Amino acid sequence: MENLGPTELRLMQGLAQEVTVLRPEPLNGDATVGELAWVWAKDFDALSPFWRHRLWFADGRLAAWGWAHLPYRAPRGDGTFRESRTANLLWQVHPDRVALLSDILDWYDDVAGGVDRLLTVQSADLHAQTTVAAHGYAFDAEVGSDDGPPWVQFNIRELTDVPDPVLPEEFRFLAAGDVPVAAAVKAHRDAWHPSSFTETAFERVRRTWPYRADLHVLVAAPDGTLAATAIIWLDESTQTAEFEPVGTHRDFRRRGLGTALQLHGMQMARSAGAKRMLVACLGAPAHAEARNMYHGVGFRALTRDLPQIKVAR
Repeated sequence: MENLGPTELRLMQGLAQEVTVLRPEPLNGDATVGELAWVWAKDFDALSPFWRHRLWFADGRLAAWGWAHLPYRAPRGDGTFRESRTANLLWQVHPDRVALLSDILDWYDDVAGGVDRLLTVQSADLHAQTTVAAHGYAFDAEVGSDDGPPWVQFNIRELTDVPDPVLPEEFRFLAAGDVPVAAAVKAHRDAWHPSSFTETAFERVRRTWPYRADLHVLVAAPDGTLAATAIIWLDESTQTAEFEPVGTHRDFRRRGLGTALQLHGMQMARSAGAKRMLVACLGAPAHAEARNMYHGVGFRALTRDLPQIKVAR
């Protein structure tokens, strides 16, 4: 299947909901409700020609899925390019259907062709680690090292005893509904420079379940600059919320805005019905700033990525 549309996305998010309830430890950090919504919506226009996916059903219900990102080269608005020369696999299986991972890996071999293949498994998912090794994958020591390129740590926090946020004088909290679309997009681009995020992409984000403008929170500086931004994805059925993405304008960092926005966002999520919060962050000790911020507001590590590579022969 080549056209990954809203219907297929919603099915994949439904499996994420089931895994979150049954056993969150093997829930892949790129396969959560919020992460799926964010990645699909923001990248659809630029990267969907390079996507392939397949869904596996059992007893009429989605039991597993694979989403392959093939090599690509796509322009950014500033004249630079986003590109990848490898294939990358996002995937998830139901905890009762773990044997389907072998089928996903066979399918991935077929669609990836003659390029290096990447994927991740979770440190808590011993079955997946054994399965990918049997299919020729090995731990990517360069990407997964303590001082190498970033890998992701998955964190969780129960939404009890959330302290009140404290902003610097004359800074204030806003929601996305309080600002023009162009301003919300600029806040993201300022926080994640260089960024290919566009107003068209944001419009798709806004139409993607479970986005809510009141849970897209921002911090405004005294001069009106949107200095920090975060989207909270609330899954009411599991009472779970997720931050994705979170970022601070490069001119306003190290002033406590990220911490304040996290605490404000958690209070907003709790008021909306969430009982727990998820967030992914860079996990390597050499990239400790974001992890320390999340741990400083009460998150704890749930699991971490173990990057895997299968070199093309």
